[in-house]
Amino acid sequence: MNIPSSPAVASQWLVVTDLDGTLLDHAYDFSAAAPLLRVLEEQGVPVVPCTSKTAEEVEQFQAAAGLSSPYIVENGGAIHFPHPEGWLLDMPHQPSPGGGVVVPLGWPSQRLRPLLDTLAAELDTRFFALEDLSLADLTAHTGLSPEGAALAARRHWSVPFVLAEGQAIEAVEALAAARGLKVLQGNRFAHLIAPGSDKGLALEALRRADPQRRTVLALGDSPNDQALLDGADQAIVIPGADGPHPRLRPAIAAGDYQLASAPHAVGWADAVTTWLALA
Repeated sequence: MNIPSSPAVASQWLVVTDLDGTLLDHAYDFSAAAPLLRVLEEQGVPVVPCTSKTAEEVEQFQAAAGLSSPYIVENGGAIHFPHPEGWLLDMPHQPSPGGGVVVPLGWPSQRLRPLLDTLAAELDTRFFALEDLSLADLTAHTGLSPEGAALAARRHWSVPFVLAEGQAIEAVEALAAARGLKVLQGNRFAHLIAPGSDKGLALEALRRADPQRRTVLALGDSPNDQALLDGADQAIVIPGADGPHPRLRPAIAAGDYQLASAPHAVGWADAVTTWLALA
């Protein structure tokens, strides 16, 4: 990997990345980027997952990838700082069950769940919340093991759900916005979250906690990454096998986002290597 070896150069960057569909492929493999992740960790470049996954899922990823950085969970519902030393934590925070501290940004899922039913009733449709799916349906929908599916269902700050067949996500997003809520479309699920929490707002909070005021390189692949990409200094879209998500193409065409050279970990590693080498 031809990335800068100078710690002075490395310390200029924060890499904030979506996981599913971006760094991880649909089999949850990131092996093509694993060597680069190790180098970035060694050089002190924080690689911050910013994902719809739960904290327990991200903890497993962090251990597998050898990362010690903060991470943003459930589409901006909270930021976990496993090693809070060196960060400016003047925001309300509490001990994290996984170690370190957690900064809550969203509403508890128990508050959000009834609101999903209200949206469905107003649209005269039915949503299938992730927590309501059987374990067999959940593993089939996600490709996760039963153990992994159980971790994915253990939500604290969001309510992922499946649309009824034929239901347009745009109508759900518009109604949620009119009711002071947010619905974001991911790869496998839509996500109901609080109005004061999304990936972009979580990035703002992370920037405030960064005493070095580092340059942010953000990477994502789907519409629920747009707030993250818009809040970054440099935004990279990771394409799927059929190219970038259609709803991200206008911003790519306008030059607001750059397009990686390949899907998933291969394109991720190439993009991160390129931008850090240009620092």
